Amino acid sequence: MERFKRIFVVVMDSFGAGDAPDAAEYGDEGADTMGHIAERTVLRIPHLQRLGLANLHPLKGVDPAEHPMGYYTRLREKSVGKDTMTGHWEMMGLYTQKPFITFTDTGFPPELIRELEKRTGHKVIGNKSASGTAILDEPGEEEIATGHMIVYTSADSVLQICGNEETFGLDELYRCCEIARELTMRDEWKVGRVIARPYVGKKRGEFRRTSNRHDYAVKPPNPTVLNMMKDAGLDVLSIGKINDIFSGEGITDAIKSKSSVQGMEQTIQAAGRDFHGLCFVNLVDFDALWGHRRDPEGYGAEVMRFDEKLGELLNALEETDLLIITADHGNDPTFHGTDHTRETVPFLAWYKGLERGGCLPQQDTFAVIGATAADNFSLALRDYMIGRSILGQIK
Repeated sequence: MERFKRIFVVVMDSFGAGDAPDAAEYGDEGADTMGHIAERTVLRIPHLQRLGLANLHPLKGVDPAEHPMGYYTRLREKSVGKDTMTGHWEMMGLYTQKPFITFTDTGFPPELIRELEKRTGHKVIGNKSASGTAILDEPGEEEIATGHMIVYTSADSVLQICGNEETFGLDELYRCCEIARELTMRDEWKVGRVIARPYVGKKRGEFRRTSNRHDYAVKPPNPTVLNMMKDAGLDVLSIGKINDIFSGEGITDAIKSKSSVQGMEQTIQAAGRDFHGLCFVNLVDFDALWGHRRDPEGYGAEVMRFDEKLGELLNALEETDLLIITADHGNDPTFHGTDHTRETVPFLAWYKGLERGGCLPQQDTFAVIGATAADNFSLALRDYMIGRSILGQIK
């Protein structure tokens, strides 16, 4: 029998809860996103605190709740890798054994660049790992003057193409990204995402990325819990980049966000809608604006903005709603490099009327989230899916 009419899963993108047992294999031993942020920022997060975040993980300046109002634990990633797609796919039941390719150290191979230039008609400039804002200040003026195309990557498995909206044009940028996605489906060049990065401005120092970003992700190799829910006639709302991560698979209503704050506002609005199923939310600013740029103070401020909106969401939820807050990997802003970090992630669960939460056993996969949702809606997991429901432990 269905226990909750609606389940809200909110992903604080990269909000890791300390290095995973296998972190040393990834060069990430000692990483601790939320712990190190708390050491560098005075965190005021009363709602996360009451849900049990500081009970789950010691946070400087944040006392554990004497009587936590939520259930809390850590989740360990089972899949190989530490990227956004792997983490989200695992939440919805898929186990990834082969990580996506990165080109962080070398840039993209000449063969790929030549084919991309031939197919798009644009000369490629850039072709290195760089910050998304720094890369604009380097060859941005050249792109505007020549019509060349800025291609770059990062510590993620991505190929990103920048295009000035006023000179390169959005349609042309999207066309080039579609070609890049086709080319990078080859095994030797296969990246998780191709990302269109439009921007405006005329000269160095004035360039600004716009909200017309579009991700071209590899489709999940098999149907996920999202597909199962959609096929069963349930609603599957996506907020933020969830729709891109799953290439639209299993989504019934996709809502784009310009920021994590707006993403939370859209989630609060969704709580006022009459739907039956899942609302799956990704809040990317923690990762994109602060983690990769190694800015612990900015990250901490974003967490506090989230907590403020979380208070509004808690008030907006109905008694038949379940809220789950989690993350997809770590991105310790005090760690070396600019890459994601292999960490456990938080799991916080709450519903209105819960008298007292508590600590749940640590889980060995993110897939407990999808399995719990499937269990709630009486859907049986496919044979290839991983995860087990913990619905019965949320009393």
